[in-house]
Amino acid sequence: MTKLRVGLLFGGRSGEHEVSISSARAISQALSVEPNASKYEILPFYIQKDGCWLAGEVPQQILGSSIPLLEFQPTTPDTQQLISHSKHQIQSPWQSVSQVAEVDVWFPILHGPNGEDGTIQGLLTLMQVPFVGSGVLGSAMGMDKVAMKMAFAHVGLPQVKYIALSRSQIWSNPCVFPKVCDEIETNLDYPCFVKPANLGSSVGIAKVRSRHELEAALDNAASYDRRIIVEAGVAARELECAVLGNDQPKASVVGEITYSSDFYDFETKYTEGRADLLIPAPVPDHITRKIQEMALQAFAAVDAAGLARVDFFYVEATEEVLINEINTIPGFTVTSMYPQLWAYSDVSFPELVDQLIQLALLRHSAIKGK
Repeated sequence: MTKLRVGLLFGGRSGEHEVSISSARAISQALSVEPNASKYEILPFYIQKDGCWLAGEVPQQILGSSIPLLEFQPTTPDTQQLISHSKHQIQSPWQSVSQVAEVDVWFPILHGPNGEDGTIQGLLTLMQVPFVGSGVLGSAMGMDKVAMKMAFAHVGLPQVKYIALSRSQIWSNPCVFPKVCDEIETNLDYPCFVKPANLGSSVGIAKVRSRHELEAALDNAASYDRRIIVEAGVAARELECAVLGNDQPKASVVGEITYSSDFYDFETKYTEGRADLLIPAPVPDHITRKIQEMALQAFAAVDAAGLARVDFFYVEATEEVLINEINTIPGFTVTSMYPQLWAYSDVSFPELVDQLIQLALLRHSAIKGK
């Protein structure tokens, strides 16, 4: 049987470069066990932090070591020669290596900007090849918190109060900026959360409790993105649901994240022992069903495909469920919430990877059929 060549695309230019390597390593291992090993051949492609694409032995070594290339110190002349040869394959970062033409189906596992926001999906769409996950629209809306919340509001999904801002409003003259802060204090009060709209993974996010903290957080968020969102704080439990499928997706069991830090920031999210995952979440059955229904609504609202993790706030005292956000390329290590939710639902990690590739092929065939 001829094996399908899977282009495993990882690394990238976002602040989640190292997380992408960890996710890719887990996927590579899942594709290397039977029955996947008999069905698929892995072709790894690594995007350096400067945007340069590499193929061949170097990406394999990075998957083995989990060390980004800019930090990788070659220990043998042969390794140095491989890196030098790979770099000479292309002249500028946006060009791809020749092995791209050999790929049958792509598995992009690039978290954050330049990978999860529709940019790489647009490139793969232009290449007319199947790829795992959402297309341009679903990826872009899933990344941009302002567009996402507008889509959620359109289908009637309840969410916390928020105000969308632009960098020009924040970095405006001294007469305008105070009015912006006044509006936030009047409509949202404290505490509230200031977030860049397009970074993800808690980068640039701040929880603020005073005017001084608000001004500093807005200025910081504007340095990351030209679109900023400010959300009202809510005392609630944080629940998550995984979605798998295309036009008829399925929702997993519901999980809960608990932590002792002030909020689920980058350090808490990616430091071992800082957060605990509870699967299934200890909530009433009707709350589980409600979250599953809302997760599927959110998936459809942004036109997601393949996979997504949908995050919620649960106000236990009132049994109110508020949607927080959707993540179209969630963390994908064996200890990440997305695969763990499906593992509890009797879909093993290798089976999950296989299903996602098959969903990519089905979606591509359906699009071509149009």
